[in-house]
Amino acid sequence: MGKPTGFMEYQRETSTTVGVKDRIKNYKEFHVPISEEKQRLQGARCMACGVPFCQSGTMLMGMTIGCPLHNLIPEWNDLVYTGNWKQAYNRLLKTNNFPEFTARVCPALCEHACTNGLNGEPVSIKENEYAIIEKAYKNNWAKAMPPRVRTNKKIAVIGSGPSGLAAADQLNKRGHLVTVFERSDRIGGLLMYGIPNMKLEKEIIERKAGIMKEEGVTFTVNADVGKDFKAEKILSEFDRVILACGASNPRDIKAPGREAKGIYFAVDFLKATTKSLLDSDLMDEKYISAKGKKVIIIGGGDTGNDCVGTSIRHGAASVTQIEMMPKLPDSRTESNPWPEWPRVCKTDYGQEEAIVLFGDDPRVYQTTVKEFKKDKNGNVCQVVTVKLESKKDEETGRMAFAEVEGSEKVLDADLVLIAAGFLGSQKYVTDAFGVEVNERTNVKTEAGKYRTNVPNVFAAGDMHRGQSLVVWAIREGREVAKEVDESLMGYTNIFVQ
Repeated sequence: MGKPTGFMEYQRETSTTVGVKDRIKNYKEFHVPISEEKQRLQGARCMACGVPFCQSGTMLMGMTIGCPLHNLIPEWNDLVYTGNWKQAYNRLLKTNNFPEFTARVCPALCEHACTNGLNGEPVSIKENEYAIIEKAYKNNWAKAMPPRVRTNKKIAVIGSGPSGLAAADQLNKRGHLVTVFERSDRIGGLLMYGIPNMKLEKEIIERKAGIMKEEGVTFTVNADVGKDFKAEKILSEFDRVILACGASNPRDIKAPGREAKGIYFAVDFLKATTKSLLDSDLMDEKYISAKGKKVIIIGGGDTGNDCVGTSIRHGAASVTQIEMMPKLPDSRTESNPWPEWPRVCKTDYGQEEAIVLFGDDPRVYQTTVKEFKKDKNGNVCQVVTVKLESKKDEETGRMAFAEVEGSEKVLDADLVLIAAGFLGSQKYVTDAFGVEVNERTNVKTEAGKYRTNVPNVFAAGDMHRGQSLVVWAIREGREVAKEVDESLMGYTNIFVQ
């Protein structure tokens, strides 16, 4: 702890953001980092707690507190303060394969568990992480380091999202020969096509993928395993197979009129925009445009917010975001004390932009869709919504949502985006490999393990645990790599914190 009184002397300071009316003109990241001198003072605010909740990654009241990767946060906070940036980078990389991703898209579970947050503002851990990794690239510390010895064991990783990439990175460093199969035309999975460019510019992914290639990882794109690539062939050619295909089944809205044209899943909307942006700077017009349209977004989570921000950049006439749950309080309640995850209302970048442009928060709470209405050409033209209230089910005794009689409301709509989450693995992949799935359609394994019912086949990430955060995907990728390595070698020296 380089500055014992740092948390009392310095106030929390984070990056500034480009103004709304300027940033919506493009799809670039819009945070402007603070100076190195100020960032070092932010490192000084860390208290080096005897029990650092920030790196605990444990469950409390059904929610994760602290970092699931168990990042050595107090250590590299102190190293940032003392200016030992290369050491900070080495400690950061000890537990996290991709800090360039998590420093941009992680919701910072660590900060919400920071002891400083009990009576004040938490340490700016996420931005310290960003500063460390970007300084590492600037100084060429993050260069490729291929393994010196190869085992000649061959491993196939199906899926190049954060879990698949983490597993590939760990196993390649161990000396195994790793091939990653990706069904899209670019590496990254959810990171590439599920997260908009303004949250994670795609050259950041390509930068890291380029280093992994230099280190010996083989990437095969446009490889839809289970369709174009036969599972039997992969099983015969590789010693081990890791399924890391994500939770790829979007949850649908079953309401009359669902067949109307102009209703899309959010993932398809976001992917089309990103692909067109990368292919042609949107000049090919091969995307689902929201320009001049009244957009209704069903779902109040991060994906729904991303749809708000993307629609605004398209030039939408209006944006409304429908949310089933009630609005959370603006600050912690007594029943939600630190260090629990704060169940408070979060206004994200897309909603901030909608408020500035349209004058109102786009979110409508405790509401669901009752019907989609079509015009004479079969295009969606209106959405009928109804308010919800929580009532006890007389049969089960459980609380459930019920419609509020007479609360129907008709909203004009030219484009509807369904952002209601994901249900689990895709059947054609699990069927191709013959792996068992549970009641949630996630690949079934023994608790805390990654080996499936099929010999030499493992599963990790959202395909294994269900829709979750990037940090959890990376952790599962690291853990499955260790289990695979041990199954191949009889022992393992792959480190998982």
